[in-house]
Parts: sequence; C-alpha cells; structure tokens
Amino acid sequence: MTVQRTSAKFAASGLALLLTLLLVACATATPYQPNLPGQKVSGGYSEEYLGQNRYRVRFSGNTLTSRETVEGYLLYRAAELTIQNGYDWFSMIDHTTERDRRTYVEPFPRYSPWYGPRYSYWRPHWNYYRGGAWHVWHPYGRVPFWAYDIDVRTVERFEAEAEIIMHRGPKPADEARAFDARRVLSDLGPTIKWPES
Repeated sequence: MTVQRTSAKFAASGLALLLTLLLVACATATPYQPNLPGQKVSGGYSEEYLGQNRYRVRFSGNTLTSRETVEGYLLYRAAELTIQNGYDWFSMIDHTTERDRRTYVEPFPRYSPWYGPRYSYWRPHWNYYRGGAWHVWHPYGRVPFWAYDIDVRTVERFEAEAEIIMHRGPKPADEARAFDARRVLSDLGPTIKWPES
C-alpha cells in the first residue's frame, strides 16, 4: 500500500511539473530566432534580399515581447547579415515599428448552478470583499455578484522593419544612421535571449 501511494505521489508530482513547464513555455517572450511556422514560441527575424548590398530586415515579437527587445533584435540581425555577407558596417535607409494593440472585453460566466428538483430552493451564498467593503451575495438578493462583471485585457504586439545598405571599410563618424556591425554584435550580444533547446 505504501509503494502505491509513493508511486501515485511521484506520478502526480511529475504531472504537475510537466504542466508547469508547458505553461512556462507558453508564457515566454519571443527569443532571437528565425521566424518559422510551427515554432514553440511565435515570432522571430526574417530578411528579404533586395539586390547587391541591400536587405529588408524584420523582427516580429509575440505579445510578451517589448518594443525595445523587438527593435534591438532587428538591429542585431542587421549586424549579423552585414558580417555574413563580408561587409563591415551598415546604414538604415528606412525604419518603422508597428504596434498591433487589441482590447478584449469578456464577461465572466454567470453562476447559475442546478442541483436537481429536490434542491430547487437551495443556493450557496458568499461574503466577498470589494471596493473597500464586505458584501453578501445571495442568489435571491439584489446585490450583483462579482461574476456578473467583465474582464478587460489589452494586448500589444510589435513588429520592426528596416531597409539596410551594407558597406566595407571604416564607418563614417558623421553619419547618424550608420552602425559598425561588429560593435553592434559586441554591445547587444549579452542581451540576446536564445531559444531553449
């Protein structure tokens, strides 16, 4: 009997750990990764070759990814592409960041249990704290219960895009939109969150 209880407790603990890991995986900001369908966490970088030394680079974050992270990952990807193509620095010709903001208003489900004909007049009641005071809710009373309220959530998602031109040689000191690719990789490297294996 003790072995069965230990096995059941172990199985329950393992299941709880598995569910926790699944929830954590769902609640993760977009890491620095290519934007491919079917990934564990949505979003990532993509690029489009425009010709010779020009690219359009994008980074798309999920609803847990901040604007700063999206823009930093875009800059990091532009620097990576510059080095991979044998160039030293790049300039941004065009840069935009789009925000997709949606507000969801959902009613809480109404509490209306049915216990069968024998208990048709029996309903539970609660005391609850709201607005700095205690209230009593009873199904036959006039005070509405909290379950009749609504839930309002606002969700934001950012996507950054830039067109870059890559160059060789030393970066000009007077050009505001010019970036030394190796310097960008060095400065932003420690802040990059890579996908978990």
